[in-house]
Amino acid sequence: MVKTTGDGILATFDGPGRAIRCALAFESAATQIGLPLRAGLHTGEVEIRDGDIGGVAVHAAARVMALSRPGEVLVSRVVTDLVAGAGLKFSDRGSHELKGLPGRWDLFAASL
Repeated sequence: MVKTTGDGILATFDGPGRAIRCALAFESAATQIGLPLRAGLHTGEVEIRDGDIGGVAVHAAARVMALSRPGEVLVSRVVTDLVAGAGLKFSDRGSHELKGLPGRWDLFAASL
């Protein structure tokens, strides 16, 4: 865990598959207590800044999270490509413009 962001968390993982499985586990646990949770995941290079992180990858993850629905773990195409064959499932959520980022981004809802 890097830091809390009000009612959220910013965390890094040593692989996108672990990040997805963690987010899905959190979502499942939160559902059991009636707390809607949403997550957004992207992978890329980050800049380490005095115990914090930043950069385009962090910005992209925040934008992906902002588009996720309650109870959803939303991921970028980059993430789906890196976990191919890992036993995870993805439902297409369309192509979106992400504020402050170039082009359109294909997003997917993750599940087991």
